[in-house]
Amino acid sequence: MNEQSFSAQPESSFDLKAEIGKYTRNWYWFLAGIIVCLALAFIYLRYATPMYQVSTELLIRDDKKGPDMGTSGGAASAFADLDIFKSHQNIDNELEVLKSKSLLQRTFQEMPQLQTSIFIKGTIKTSEVYGDDAPIKVEVLKLDSSAFHLKELVNLELKNTNSFVLTDGFETKTFQFGQPVVRPYGTFIINLNKQVEFHRGLGIVLVFHDLRKYADEINSKMSIAAVNKDASALTISMQSAVPNKGIDIINKLVKVYNKEAINDKNQIASNTIAFIDNRLVGLVEELSGVEKKVATFKENNQITDVSADIQQYFDQASDLYKQSEASKLQLEVLQSIQKYINAPGNEYTLVPSSLGIEDPTLNGLVAKFNELQLKRKQLLLSVEPSNILVKGIDSDILNVRNSIKENLNNLEQSMKMAKANLSQNYAQFQSRIQNTPEVERQLLEIKRQQGIKEGLYSYLLQKKEEAQLSLAATIANSRTIQDTMSSDKPVSPKKMLVYLAAAILGVLIPFGGIYAKDLLDDKVRLQKDITDKTDTPILGEIAHSDDSNQEHSLVIKDKARTPVAEMFRLMRSNLQFASIDTQNQVILTTSSMSGEGKTFFCTNLGASIALTGKKVVILEFDIRKPKLLKGLNMTSNKGITNYVIDKSLTSKDLVVPVDEVDNLYVIGAGPIPPNPAELILSPRIKTLLEELRTSFDYVILDTSPIGQVADAFSLNQLVDSCLYVVRYNYTFKEQMHIINDIYINKKLNHIMVVLNDAKKKNTYGYGYGYGYGYGYGEHIKKGFWKKLKS
Repeated sequence: MNEQSFSAQPESSFDLKAEIGKYTRNWYWFLAGIIVCLALAFIYLRYATPMYQVSTELLIRDDKKGPDMGTSGGAASAFADLDIFKSHQNIDNELEVLKSKSLLQRTFQEMPQLQTSIFIKGTIKTSEVYGDDAPIKVEVLKLDSSAFHLKELVNLELKNTNSFVLTDGFETKTFQFGQPVVRPYGTFIINLNKQVEFHRGLGIVLVFHDLRKYADEINSKMSIAAVNKDASALTISMQSAVPNKGIDIINKLVKVYNKEAINDKNQIASNTIAFIDNRLVGLVEELSGVEKKVATFKENNQITDVSADIQQYFDQASDLYKQSEASKLQLEVLQSIQKYINAPGNEYTLVPSSLGIEDPTLNGLVAKFNELQLKRKQLLLSVEPSNILVKGIDSDILNVRNSIKENLNNLEQSMKMAKANLSQNYAQFQSRIQNTPEVERQLLEIKRQQGIKEGLYSYLLQKKEEAQLSLAATIANSRTIQDTMSSDKPVSPKKMLVYLAAAILGVLIPFGGIYAKDLLDDKVRLQKDITDKTDTPILGEIAHSDDSNQEHSLVIKDKARTPVAEMFRLMRSNLQFASIDTQNQVILTTSSMSGEGKTFFCTNLGASIALTGKKVVILEFDIRKPKLLKGLNMTSNKGITNYVIDKSLTSKDLVVPVDEVDNLYVIGAGPIPPNPAELILSPRIKTLLEELRTSFDYVILDTSPIGQVADAFSLNQLVDSCLYVVRYNYTFKEQMHIINDIYINKKLNHIMVVLNDAKKKNTYGYGYGYGYGYGYGEHIKKGFWKKLKS
């Protein structure tokens, strides 16, 4: 037989058109998915809380990227030569300070209105209101920690402009506006905001916050970053459902940051002023004593001036004395600094400016020491003292402190030596004026002391004034270059993005469902499911019929022009072509299991051949479950079982004609025997088929499913070919192994596969002529939904 003529052409492992077809045939699921997801997206956007972007930009003074802000023409430039005005910072440090939780916590402590959030109840969602937009104002007098973990929220209902009803899980009670509300979890006052229109019965929800935890929550939502790597500008931004609330938080954060930065800078000047004040107290007493001494001396000696004759000697002595006293003053200042830096408890305090000591090394060490102290204080705003960064700065402070001590000791030794030399030179000049009149000499001595004290007093007053000017001239670390504002449109949720995601999801869900269904599907859906598992030739396929009882009805009749009838005619032609050059008179039909349309196929194949004028007989060899005669609405008193048992019967006694189709005959199974397998092995079966070969052109055997019983194998030696019926959407893919085993091991003669119940979804749009021109001229009515799906 020419079997290979009907074998499926080899197909690639992946058929793109077939894969696309699986999804395009279910286009309505994709349409429904998109519509449903877009509807859900609309509902989500309708009731989702919109979030607005609130941001500001700060210009930070950065020593690494440029000069201090305001240096041109400002007060800072006028006193730039003073050590107390010098500051050292960079944008990275300020960025960490602004990001610190502790800074935002201190900011919230200055914003008591954040302790309570006010929400307005709506029909579906509840929205937060803030500030002047809130219908009420809440003043918290005292709160217990239990207020932050209430099982039921505090609900208010406005009765009138004088009172409201409060419900909080403890009780429901009416209170007056402005009256202290005393509850187990705290005490607060609620006032009506008269700037907002009053709505009777308005529902309000109050939520109390632990400011520390609330600040941490907001801190996690806040973004602080440099504008770019080359600029010393920062952007502070956050998303807030209430724009005014976000604006107030950012503005207050910047204000507190600037205030604390100014306080840090003023500490050096404040310590210097305190040091000068302590020195002035003693100096005023000394100067007052000298002035009294001059007045008393002149009064006692009745003199008003000093002789010019001895002025020259005293001028030189005076210079030496001034130098000696200046050296003494520097030594005193040095000893004061030594005492200050060695004092217990001053390890992490700022060292006062080294007044009058012209030693670059000491001044540099003091400036570096103070810089490290300020840096340590700023770092402690965001980290713990045990942090490794703080430990590193502590180590640096200790080293600089030891260097200052060592430098002070060296300076003290050199000053003492200088003072001794000055005293020696001064003693020489004193000896020169021993002959000067005692009165004039004593007067000049007193005046010289007075002049030195006055000069020192003026010097200290000048330094104090400079320090006080530095306090007034101190500027903040930052300057706002863009006012805090919120976006005009919500940044979240993004409508277009949500709709796009919904549309994609509407496609993915049906796609995933179809893919999962296909992945888990174990039924034969496509011809490819057969050709992937076996090389058995495929004779053809039979289209799905909408007629009732299609498995048992006779659809092939004279002049029938339905697609199913035409498919059987094509099957008949294929069968005739397959039998060229060989005999194909006795045809066995079987399947894997019951319900695959084997009997339906036998009946209509026989009818199709009979319409060509050939005599055809169909034998009901499915003895266990005979359905052939029942499907044709026929009965028979004698069948195959009777023929095997009663040897007097001939084949002519069994044959029953089918009235609807000429030349078509059937032989029933007869009574169901207890041993059908042994009965089929009877020699009478061979005799029956030999008789039928002589009387009929075609003999078709309708046998039991080969996947359940082995009856068909017993008849293999008596038949010319075997047609194996596979039903789309019914036969299991694993049962293809049965066909493949039969084909490879040749267990049945010339086996060919027939595909039954083919629907449009079981094809790639091409194949064995399904729906292609057959039934031409026959009008088939379709419902609206079927037209839409097709």
